[in-house]
Formats: sequence, C-alpha cells, structure tokens
Amino acid sequence: MFSIDGPIGVFDSGYGGLTILRGIRKLLPQYDYIYLGDNARAPYGNRSFDIVYQFTLEAVNELFSRGCPLVIIACNTASAKALRSIQQRDLPGIDPTRRVLGVIRPTVEVLGQLSSGGHVGVFGTPGTIASQSYDIEIAKLYPDFVTTGQPCPMWVPLVENKEADGPGADYFVHKYISRLLEADPKIDSVVLGCTHYPLLIDKIRQYMPAGIRIIEQGDIVAASLCDYLQRHPEMESRLTRGGTVEYLTTENPDKFNDLAALFMHSEVNASRL
Repeated sequence: MFSIDGPIGVFDSGYGGLTILRGIRKLLPQYDYIYLGDNARAPYGNRSFDIVYQFTLEAVNELFSRGCPLVIIACNTASAKALRSIQQRDLPGIDPTRRVLGVIRPTVEVLGQLSSGGHVGVFGTPGTIASQSYDIEIAKLYPDFVTTGQPCPMWVPLVENKEADGPGADYFVHKYISRLLEADPKIDSVVLGCTHYPLLIDKIRQYMPAGIRIIEQGDIVAASLCDYLQRHPEMESRLTRGGTVEYLTTENPDKFNDLAALFMHSEVNASRL
C-alpha cells in the first residue's frame, strides 16, 4: 500500500462539525482541509445505527478518494454509531495506513481534569444519548463517575433555522437543562455532546446554574489532534500544508454557505458533491 499525502478530512452530517473544524484550524492553520457535510440526509440524530454507519462509511470513502490520509468524524452521532465499526471492520481492508478519528473519546479524556465531583451531564441528540457512548467511554476511564444523558431533539432544528437567539430557544434550553438537573442535582460539569450546541452557548449559560462547567468540544478535539500528530509523525508527515479549506455539501451550496458562515465566523464557498 503506497503512502498518500493530502489534506485532513472533516466529516459531519451537516453543519455542526464546522465548530470542530474552526477549533482545529485555529490551532493547526498550516494544514489543508476538506470539510464534507451530508446536509441532504441530515439530521442523523434519529436515524438507526445501520443507516448512520452506512452514510458515515460512504463519507469516509469519499474523503479517502480525495486524498485524505486522516479523517475526523466531527459528529457525535456518527462517532457513537459508526466510528468503531469503521476503525475495526472496514479500515484494515480499505487502507490500514489511513486513520479515522472521532470526537467522543477526546472529550471524555479531559473530564478527569474538568469535573470537580464526578457527576457529569451530557446533552446530545437522541441517537447519541441512546447509544450510551459517553456512558461507556466515561466508565472505562473514570469508573466512579456518574453520567447522566439528556436528549435535546429540538436544539439542532433551532440552530439550523437560525432561531438560536429566539424565544423558542429559551423555552427548549431551559426545559432540557431542568430535566438534566432533576435527574441528577449533583451534576458539576456538562458536555455539549453535539457540535451544533455551541451556537446555543449564550442561552445555555443563561439557564445553567452558576458553578456548573460547560464543556465545548472544538478546542478539546483540536488539542487532541495536535497531540495525536505529535505522537504519530508518520501521519503528520503525510499532511499537505497550504492552509486551504475545501467545503463540500450534498445539499444546495448556496443554502450551505449561508448557514455555514454562522459556524465559521467567515465567508464559506462550498461545492456540491
């Protein structure tokens, strides 16, 4: 198997992974990137494991076909439902020299430093919460921790319909925070386990009681990737360095560009896949 040099691929079911891309580019601006959003088939949050796995594998193969030696699955639902199968079952047959990484494990790894009392809440899509991926990973690293998940089915639609600052957001943010804290009043840290949720951060801070730490993933995943590349120079040497970003979407590019600019805080020009 010959070595392939190319950009870092970043995949998400839609827009949320752009918060991960933004964090990675802030820390590692020198590399080239391809972002792929499967907006035509989003959201993934309520889809079955088999369908999410199928869609995610298709996206990974697409990014591989475009020369990416490393792909980040920047979607909690896809990381929960597809990452392990792709890593263990598919990657050895596709190309064992390439790598596919997710966002859940890096997030969990820092909880020991961030949680003061070992009671962690997780906000996520219904699919991520149902998978219990955070519960499982947290139990592996911190067996004494108590993990409570809260599905937030309305948060992604609020963001994607540009209602993150509207009164509907107040209602649903307060509702899900209240449910989480009713389930475990001792929660000291909360993971935003969906990459859309940082766009609701002002509302979340407004309704979250003082003293509870809110954990966003963008900077955490970026720091984890930086550490990974330092530990794996054989992969780092394969990444091209032009500081470029190519955006791909399975939906209408004009629609994608409009909303993606909110996530990236800059203009976006996507092409349709």
